[in-house]
This record gives sequence, structure tokens and C-alpha cells, in this order.
Amino acid sequence: MNIHFKGMCSLSMALGLAFSAIPATDARAAGITDYNLTGFSAGNTGGGVISESDTARYKKVYTATELAQALKKGSGVKVVEIMNDLNLGWNELPSAAKTSPFSAHNSALTHPVLLQSGVSKINVDGFNGLTIFSANGARLKHVAITIKRSSNVIIRNLEFDELWEWDEKTKGDYDSNDWDYLTLEDSSKIWIDHCTFNKAYDGLVDSKKGTSGVTISWSTFKGDDGSANSFVARQFDALEANKSAYPMYNYLRGSSVGLSRQDIAAIAGAQKKGHLVGSTEFASDNPDLSITLHHNYYKDIQDRMPRLRGGNAHAYNIVMDSAGAWAAKAKITSAMASAISSKGYHFSVTSNGAISTEGGAVLVEKSHIIDVQYPVRNNQTDPEDASYTGKIRAVDTIDSLNGVVFRGTSDSSGSPLSPVPADVKAFSWNGFSTLPYSYTAEDPSTLKSRLTAADGAGAGKLTWAKSEWLKTSY
Repeated sequence: MNIHFKGMCSLSMALGLAFSAIPATDARAAGITDYNLTGFSAGNTGGGVISESDTARYKKVYTATELAQALKKGSGVKVVEIMNDLNLGWNELPSAAKTSPFSAHNSALTHPVLLQSGVSKINVDGFNGLTIFSANGARLKHVAITIKRSSNVIIRNLEFDELWEWDEKTKGDYDSNDWDYLTLEDSSKIWIDHCTFNKAYDGLVDSKKGTSGVTISWSTFKGDDGSANSFVARQFDALEANKSAYPMYNYLRGSSVGLSRQDIAAIAGAQKKGHLVGSTEFASDNPDLSITLHHNYYKDIQDRMPRLRGGNAHAYNIVMDSAGAWAAKAKITSAMASAISSKGYHFSVTSNGAISTEGGAVLVEKSHIIDVQYPVRNNQTDPEDASYTGKIRAVDTIDSLNGVVFRGTSDSSGSPLSPVPADVKAFSWNGFSTLPYSYTAEDPSTLKSRLTAADGAGAGKLTWAKSEWLKTSY
């Protein structure tokens, strides 16, 4: 393992330069190597650097129909460039697109937009060597994508949006629709880079069925922004207009609980789940799971950054910024919580960070955790049963809760980063003694400003020549 620690700022910031202002051909001098592929997905080739003139292997996609053709199993396509925003709900698709790899997803029940648009899913199946990207940070809406039985897949500079609704069916447990923006199954070497994931019904990016070699980098994951016309706000406009049609919402608004519309929207605005890695306890392929998370900004995510069931996960230079979710949690008094649970409703704010269970190994390194009640967890089932406990360690990480700041490791006496709730297992990787890749870790004290800068984490932040998005090193 070859580790490099950088100073307070990247070279580009020290020079006062923004990548978006630098021609891609000259950007190497300004720290573009920060964006090299590293982590467990190192060696991923994607679809390769292919000329736009190779129309058999390089497809420019303007419509849902063109996307269906490009991602159809056996298409031979290596590069898919998304040219513009796409509305991909099942009811929004033309008949020509209502074919494999598209299919209808679980039907919406409450959100007025999704009731009209429908929800689709795309199965990207059996590809070896594929890059899906946008040069302009295009947005994909009303769709869940599963990558299965594939390898060497790269997804870059895309935004995923509008895949959430209020849950009456399972009384706020969000256990019905199974809408995740991206699900990785039985695959290897997947790189997700410079993407933005907005609030979703279930998870944001989940990895399961032994998927290995995943890196998620320079991406933003966020709850609702609380604006008057946001996707979440439009849901609450509909609920408020017809409260009697939504028993759970009506109960929360009634005298037994007494929450205002604004309070409910704030509490519901945070994203419930981030990354589930391994969907089944003790699955035989869980030891194969491997994922690296680096330079990601998690804004008001309540849980699973990540949650690992076996295998290995490395999170370095990530920010878990849950200040908004933590403030919203305080709106629910103990009396309100009792009244809500007495009716079998689930309405609260979870406050977990990185989680390792069932023997998994998670290292959180040089990261910044803001207002997370349980930043490091090692058991989610039975603290008395060690088989459900994972190995997890935090190194040189900043933790702040209610204004109390700590920087250090999880091993220090009295550290707020000490794993809970089970007895701590000594940290070691599963299957190797040192990480099988080199990486550069920045000082965490300036990480939040770096990731939220104009050229920071997320889609649409960098203006590059198209060919730059097809490369894996610079």
C-alpha cells in the first residue's frame, strides 16, 4: 500500500484556479491527478477511450429509445454519452422504449409527479467494458438502474433525481417500493464518479451479491434542500391539500402529535439510507464485497455511509454532514415519539454513520463527521452475539456533535468514534494485510470546503473535453 498525505489544499486551490476554467488539455498541471481512478476499482478500463466517430461503439443518447438501444444486452456499445436530461418514468417512455432493458417498476402511490410519470427500472446486464457519462451533468429522473453480471463499468458526471414519495403503505417504514437509484449485483470493477444523488425512497447506491471492486468518488449524496418548490415540497403540498386521504400524515398533523407541515417536511427531508453493501446476513458471497468511498459529500444522510455485511470497505476523505437532519430530529419530543409509535407509525430521524457488521472490515480515514449521533457502529442485530459484529476503525477523523469537536482515532480512550454497541473487534482486513492500491488522502480540516466548492463533488462541476471523461488516469 502506498499512501500519500497532502497538505491543507490541493495544488489547484493553492494556485487559486478552478478546473472548470482550465482547458482540459492543460489541466494536468493543476492537480487533475486528484481525479485518477483509485480504490478497489483500480484497473477498471470502462469502455475505453473511443472516438465519437466510432458510431457502432460510441452512442450519443438524446432520448429514452436511444438509451434502450444502447444498453440492450449484446448491443456491443462501449460508450454511452447522455446528451441531455431524460425523464424515464414508465408512463413517460414512448412505446419503442418499453422493451428490454427497460421495465416497469413498482407503482407510485402518493407523489403527484410519480403518479403521473410512473417509475421505470433499467437492467444493465452482461456488459464487459462500458462507460456511461454526460459532459454536462445531465439528469436522469424517475428511474432505478441495476447493473448485474457486468465488469469494467464506469458511470460519471450524471445526476439522479425524483425517486421518492411519502410512505403510507408501510406506515413510514419505507419497505415497499424498493426504489434505489443504482444497485450493483454480481459484478466487478464498477466506478461511480462525479455523480449527484438526490433523495430516494430506499437506498442511493447499494452493492450486493458479492459485487467487488467498487469505487465511488467525488460524488454528492443529499436529502431535500427545503426549498418551496422542491420535489419533497410538492409531495407535502399534495398531502396537505387532502389530509384525510393519508392517515399517517393526518395523524402527525393532528392534536395527538401536533407537528406542523413545515416540521414534518423538515424531518422527512433527510435521506434515510446511503449504501447497503451486502443485502443478506451471512450470504456466502459477502466475503467478496469490496468498496472504496472517497471525496464524497453526504448531506443529511441518516444511515449507511456505508453499512457493510462482510468483505471490506474503505472510506477516506468523506464528509458526513448531518447538521440539518440532527436539527430536524429535535423537533420530535419524547411525547410525540410515544404517540407516533403507539399507532405503529415510523417517523423519526436515524443518526448513524459508518457501520460494519457480520465480520466486515470498514476503515474510516481522514474524514469529517458532523452531527451524527452514532458515527461508528459495529452491530445492528444483537450486540451479545459476536457473529453479527463487524470490524471498524476510524483514523485521523474529525467528529463534531453539538459543537463539541474531536479529532483522532476510534482507539483513543473516551473517543466519540469508538464503535458501538458491541464489544470492539480488533481491526484487520479480510483476505489481505494491506490495501491493494495506492491513494492520496487530504487533511480533513479543509475537506468540507473542498467538496462543496464550485469544482467539488457532484455532477456538472467540471467542464472537460469529452475524451477526459473516458480516461481513468491523468
